[in-house]
Parts: sequence; C-alpha cells; structure tokens
Amino acid sequence: MQRTKIAMIFAAALLAACSKGPEESAKQPTQDNVSSEAQTALPAGITEVETFDGDGAEIAIPYTKYKLANGLTVVLHEDDSDPLVHVDVTYHVGSNREDPGRSGFAHFFEHMMFQGSVNVGDEEHFRIIQEAGGTLNGTTNTDRTNYYETVPANQLETVLWLEADRMGVFLDAVTEEKFEVQRETVKNERGQRVDNRPYGRALETMYAATYADGHPYSWPVIGWMEDLNRADLTDLKRFFLRWYGPNNAVLTIGGDIDKAKTLEWVAKYFGPIPAGPEVENLPKQPATLDKDRYVTLEDNIHLPALAMMIPTVYRGHEDEPALDAAAEILGHGQDSMLYQSLVQTGRAVQASVSHSCKELACEMWFIVIQNPASGESLAEMEQAVRDTLVEFAKRGVSKDDLVKFKAGYESGRVFGLQSVSGKVSTLAAFETFTGSPKGIDDEINAYLSVETGDVTRVFDQYIAAKPAVLLSIVPNGKPELAAAEQNYEWERTIPESYGDDDEALALRPVQDSFDRSVQPTPGVNPQVELPTIQDGKLKNGVRLLAVQNEETPTVTVQAVFGVGQRDEPRGKAGLTSLMTSLMNEATTERSAAEFAEELKRLGASISINAGDYDTTVSLNVLAKHLDKAVPLMLERILKPAFTEEDFARIKQQTIEGLQQARKTPQGLATRAVGAVMRGPEHPLSFPNGGLPGTVAEITLDDVTSYYKAHFPEHFGGVTVSTSLPHDTIVKALNDLAQLKVTQPARPAIALQKPEIEGRTVYLVNKEGAAQSSLRLSQHALPYDALGDYYLAYLGNFPLGGNFNSRINLNLREDKGYTYGARTYLLGEPEEGSYMFSSEVKKDATADALNEVLKELDTYDGEGMTETEFNYLRSAIGQQEALSYETPSAKLGLLNRILRYDLPLDYRSQQGTILQETDRKTLNKAITGLLEPENIAIVVVGDAASIRADVEALGMPIVELDEDGYVIKAEEAETAPDAASL
Repeated sequence: MQRTKIAMIFAAALLAACSKGPEESAKQPTQDNVSSEAQTALPAGITEVETFDGDGAEIAIPYTKYKLANGLTVVLHEDDSDPLVHVDVTYHVGSNREDPGRSGFAHFFEHMMFQGSVNVGDEEHFRIIQEAGGTLNGTTNTDRTNYYETVPANQLETVLWLEADRMGVFLDAVTEEKFEVQRETVKNERGQRVDNRPYGRALETMYAATYADGHPYSWPVIGWMEDLNRADLTDLKRFFLRWYGPNNAVLTIGGDIDKAKTLEWVAKYFGPIPAGPEVENLPKQPATLDKDRYVTLEDNIHLPALAMMIPTVYRGHEDEPALDAAAEILGHGQDSMLYQSLVQTGRAVQASVSHSCKELACEMWFIVIQNPASGESLAEMEQAVRDTLVEFAKRGVSKDDLVKFKAGYESGRVFGLQSVSGKVSTLAAFETFTGSPKGIDDEINAYLSVETGDVTRVFDQYIAAKPAVLLSIVPNGKPELAAAEQNYEWERTIPESYGDDDEALALRPVQDSFDRSVQPTPGVNPQVELPTIQDGKLKNGVRLLAVQNEETPTVTVQAVFGVGQRDEPRGKAGLTSLMTSLMNEATTERSAAEFAEELKRLGASISINAGDYDTTVSLNVLAKHLDKAVPLMLERILKPAFTEEDFARIKQQTIEGLQQARKTPQGLATRAVGAVMRGPEHPLSFPNGGLPGTVAEITLDDVTSYYKAHFPEHFGGVTVSTSLPHDTIVKALNDLAQLKVTQPARPAIALQKPEIEGRTVYLVNKEGAAQSSLRLSQHALPYDALGDYYLAYLGNFPLGGNFNSRINLNLREDKGYTYGARTYLLGEPEEGSYMFSSEVKKDATADALNEVLKELDTYDGEGMTETEFNYLRSAIGQQEALSYETPSAKLGLLNRILRYDLPLDYRSQQGTILQETDRKTLNKAITGLLEPENIAIVVVGDAASIRADVEALGMPIVELDEDGYVIKAEEAETAPDAASL
C-alpha cells in the first residue's frame, strides 16, 4: 500500500515510513518469452530473468528484470511520454542492519555517499545532476537506503557513471575531514527534525519501549548521537564493505530509454564491481508484549498527546490488508469511529488510527491529541480509545466499510503512478522486499479480496484485548498529566567489543578495461514542448485552463476564488483559514461524516485551501467517477452549514493548534519576519491561521458574512488536469458555469510599509531551543515572470538558490553549522521580499549569521563568476524536461498563468531570456536588488545562550514577543521571560 504516516500531528516528526507489499509474488512472471536469441544479444555478464507486459491488468507497471554476474539486479521500465529518465539504486540496508551501539550508520552513509568518490569530487554529484537540469536525493529508513535521480533522457549515461562510481570506488575518497563534517551535518539534521521539533522524540521513544534491547527496530534511523560520536572512520568503512555491494542492490531505470543501450552502459559501469559478502534476509520479528507498558515523555509542547501502539504482523503478511482495513474503519477520516468519538465531540484536537508496516514488523497506532478546553485527561483519552475498540467488536464490519476502503486503496495506487519516479520507486520496493517487481499486481489482488470476515478475524486475533505500549507526551515539568504512572524503563546494552577492532578491511578493488575517470558526454538535449493548454471560458465567463494527462485515468479540478488572507479585516487574522476549515465540515445536505463517506465510496478527495490572495477548492478523482464527484464539489462550495457546534469546536481546535505552533522556532520566525517586514498589523504579516488572540475575536457572524461576500461571486477560474476529452470536462463542469460571478474589488491596504534602515537583529526568545532559526530579509520586487523579478531570480541562483550555492556549501558543507541554508525571492502580486532562511546549531548562531552577512556583502560587490553563470544557465535551461511530467506540475503552470494572466508560452519566453541574457545583466539585476547593509535579521533561539555572541557582532538588538510585537525596555526588565515559551 502507499507509504503511511503514523498520525497527522506526528507526520513531520516521524523519520520512518514504510511501503507496503506482499512477502512473495503468488503469480510470478515467466521466462517463456525470453528467447535464446534475446539472451545472446545481451551484453556479456547480463542475464534476463523475467519480463512482464501488464497482463491486461488495469493497474500494472510493465518491466523487464535482469541479473548481472556480480549479483546486481536491474529492472527496466519503458515510458516515452516525457523525455526524461528516473534512476533508483536501492540497497537492502537500513537501520535494521546496524549493530547495537552502532546506530545511525546507514543514515550516515546516505550523507557520506554524496561527498564524492574516486572520480567524482566533493559535492560534484549535486553539481553534475543539477547542471544537467536534474534532481537528486537519497533516503534511509529502517529497511533500505536508496539514491535517485530524475534527469533529461540524454543524461542517463552520466547518472549510471555517477552511481557506479560511488558503489564501486567510494571508500578511497573518504577522508577524516569529510567524515567529521557530515557527522556535524547529521547532528544538525537531528536537531532540526527531532530535538527542536514538538513530539520529535515520540517515535524513537515508542520504538525503544516496544522492541527488546538489541532488536533491529529498537533504535532510531538517524541513530543515537552517542553512537555516532563513538564511531570512527574505520567503523564506517567496514559497514560500507559489508552492505553496499552490487549483490545487495537493485538498479531500477524508467522513462524514455533505449533498452539495449541502457544495458550496455549498465554492463560497462556496474559489471566490473566485485560482489560483496552474501546477504541473507533478516527473520521477521514482530514485537511481543506480556502486559501494557506505560511510558512518559516530557517535551516542549502545548497539547498533551497519547500514542498507543499494538504490535501486529510484518510487511507482506497475508493479514496486512485486513489490518489496514480495520485501521481505516477505526480512525481514518471524519466518518471513522475514533474521530466521531473524540474530535467531532470536541474532546480531542486530533485522533487517528493507522497500521504501519516495515519489513520485520508492523504496529497498529492510535494517536490522540488532547483538547485542554475539554477538561479531560490523557487517562480519559486512553479509556476512549479502549471503548472504541469494544464498540468495534460489537459493531462489526459492513460491506459498505470495505467498499470505501477498497475505493480509497485503488485511487491511492493509481494517483501514485502518475510519474515515472512513482513507477520506478514502486518497482524497486517490490523487487527489494518480495524478490519480484510484479508484487504490485499481487498486492492489489490481496487488498481487493479482503472480506468482512477477514477484518473481524484479524481484529480479534491481533488487536482486541491485546497488550499495548502507551506513551504520554506531556509539557515539560508536568509528568502528572500522563495517562498512568510509568511502569517500564528501556535499557541499552552496548557490547564492550565487536570482535572486529583488529580485523583488516576487506577491500574489493575494481578492475576496469576503460578509464572510469572520464565523465560521459551526454547526447543532444531532448526537445521539450510545453503541454498543450486548452484556454477557454465557461458560460459565465470564468476562465478555464485545461491540460491532458494520459498517464493515469485521473482528473484533478481546481476552482479558484478571489479571496485570501490579504482580504481579512483588521483584528481578524486567520478568518480565511477558519472559514475554509468550516467549509470542510458539515453541509446543509449532510453531516461531515456522511460527506466523508460519499467521497470514500468514490475514492475521491476534496480539499479547500486558503492562500494569501486566493482560496482553492480541489477535487481529485478517478476519471470513471467524475460525474458523481463534481456535485459533491459544488455542495462543498455552495452549501456549507456553518453550524454553531462546528464553529465552536473548530475555533477552539484552531486556537489550540496555534498555541502549539508557538512551540516551534520556525513558527515564531515566520510571524516575526512578517511583523518586521510588513508591520505587525498588516494582514499578510500573520501566519496563515492567525494568532490565538486574533482567532479568539472571530465570531460565527464574521465567518458567514465573509463567506457571503466572496462565495460564489468571486469565482475567478478553473484549472484542470484530465485523462478525459475536453468536451467531457466542459460538460461535467456545467454547474460551475451557472454561478453568477463578479470581479473582487481590493482596496489598497492603508498601512505604511516599514523602512529597513541599517542592520537590526530582532530576537525572539525560545527557551531551551536546541537550534536557532535565522531569517534575514529585505524588501524586493513583486512577481514578474518576464522582467526584473525573473532576472533577479536567475541572479540569486549561485548565491543561495541551489544545493551547491555559496551559502549552503559554506554553512552546511564547510562549517557544519546547519542541515541546509538558502536564499530566495518571495514575489507576490503587490509586493515582494528577499529572504535568507536556515536552522543552525545553537552555539554557532553568531558565527553563522556573520558568515551569511559576509556572503551577501561579497556577492553584492562582485556578483557571480563566469563559471557560476554557465552553471546556472545549464541547470535552469535543462530543467524543462522535468517540468511538466505530472498533473500537479502541469496544474502549477496553469495556476500561475491564471493568477498573473501570463502568456500561455511564458515558460518558453523565460527560456529565451535565459539564453539571451549575459552575466553582466544578471549581476546588475541581483546586485541592484541586494542591500545587505539594510537588512532585517530575525533570530529565534535560546536567548540566554546566544545573546552575548550576537551582541558581539555590533548590531542593535530589538526583542520581540511570541506574537511579533516589540517588547518595551521596561517590560523586558520587569518580565525577562516575556518572550519565552
């Protein structure tokens, strides 16, 4: 099944999610159609294993699978719909292959393998791929590590050369310096994603409390920092030699490929790499519990939460689909049992259930975020979960439950195959974990074959009355809020010796018959044509922009309304967001649960999102259900119930969520920058959802009046990506064409934009923060696709607009201060700004700030070099092959055309500007915009730890409170913690 997250509130905090798939393929492809002639035509050392043409299935990915003599598995998928290729190298090694006390090695190597190899210099992977117009990254989870690139089709050989170089000749390029820099980078990543994030340590705490000491899932993917601190370079090299051989890897290539030429390159670059040690699959190891385990985690949070987890089976087990169905019924969506019991009644802010699976074990997760306004405790939340389980046992499972579950599964699978990367990653995952890429076919059959009795049986067998691990996450200093007193302590046993200290490294030198140091020369850049855009109007004059999508039988419709945060009256910040939240609740025709059920039966989704200037209502649906889904979209737009009950609940939940957002440095920084740059009362200075105080002042009359002023009158346009004929779409949208519309009148905002004179530090105290959030900003240009804004965008690229930019390489790769740093332009219809953004180590706050200012000063004075100019021209110029592959990418193009009334071919015009503009002109554009001597500097961090170093930089410091308002001197003296959280 699609990758899953344990719960919405923890989505950003979770570091491990899992793809789902059966353990083995019930119906394997055969070699019947692999002729001896075809075999002999293959390059030496390559054998064809199996081929699959789709077998007439509605959801299938054709492929051919090969094996090299060194054990490397190769899977090829042909797709010439776009002139691009996606390459994925998956190594069957995740954190589950690590030894106790040596955690984090797999994730560490994900970083290290971007640091160059024998024939590829430091950071050259990023430079080469980005210069070719491609994208790249790597990910690690509990069970595997993968590296992937999407590039124009002519760059395939270069990608294969790069991947083979780090597979075969990586270790000789590893140095102690690179090792230390990346160790700091991983620490920064942990600080940003785990330690400095509310609930960030919840997952690792749960796993440590669930799995026995030494179990492969008992430590986090990112590792324990004391383990990485203890490791040395030899330990890491030994880990690489054990797990990163070709016989433990799957190379999957999809897109516009020539199979014969591709195999020739694979044989050339990967064939000479010696196999590594033999790798056996680990035994399945679901957790076992003899009684309930209660654990408490104190964290910097506002909303107490309860996470309850029950061990089940393992990925690919025959009962996995039925357990997924049980989770769906229990706690997925507004119609689910736990949502109705806790969220709909206002007892909780969020409540959900999910079944999360990994290679060795699965768990059923119950997540409840308490609503303090309800007056209930976490103990009562626990009882509510247990009561829901009892109710499920009495209620049983209906056929309609499974209709909704299967429709959602089918839709998720189809939408997940809209890109070549989605298809390639799916093939790679099934090959890695099941031994055949065809596993998706068997998985689909398994999910669509689930019966009501299966769900009841697995619930009784694995969930009902079974022991659980219950984690209470409570605010710091308040352990008494836990659901129950802690009764379990987890321990780590670290071996005194691993027995390999004196063991020589088993190096595997590569013997080549060619010069591997020579980078391939790519062929001619593919000719990329803009997607054909149907530009017309509905009967009511509303503009309709549509593009065809022939990859999957899907339709996405986006209706855009001319109302956004910019239109909110003073003192009502968050009104647009609150209105759209209520529009996602009950309608005058049915309850929120009934509406959710109708959507689930179609496998469709409807969302309403409030932006700065527009509000967008989006429908995603399989093409076969479009006619049934559009009326639901109209109901969502035209018939919100706006009940007192819904309003009181959503308003309270919104306020609690905004209080929680104050616990993140990033959230505080967003508001602080807005207040400094626009003025604290400007409607766009606030976070999208407002502030707790402003939302508290909003009434139901405010919401209904605001809605009536803009809906449906300010319906301004429709964008569509469709696999159906255009006439069919126009007919399906007929009801939208009947709406009476007018153009929104937007009076100027009667507020003076603050002048930014000199350099001033605006400090927001975030007591105990592990990192500091840095934001530097100045006024800039409104959006202009074909003028000075676009030239400045190009000019910024070398400074902070890509991974290999000056600022990122300085702060991340050279200094180890941060996990990432960037500069960018924020262009809006009326105004714009220029921004630097990064999360940095607490003790490097002042040093990082000083480095950024030096980089800005240098670039403002000298501009980009000729080398940087050529790099940006190549990188941006060749991106077009990747720009319009997916429906979402095409819709992004249409929405920008709609918002700014751009020419349909504006991207082609930008390409011409790029090729015809010289370096001097770009330098003039960006240096004419930059004013590093007049810049606002926002720092959010632990003031007690960082203030002295920041003061030493010699700039004035102004303290802001958590709402972005200046703390007066007398207030700061009498209330020194006024800005702390």
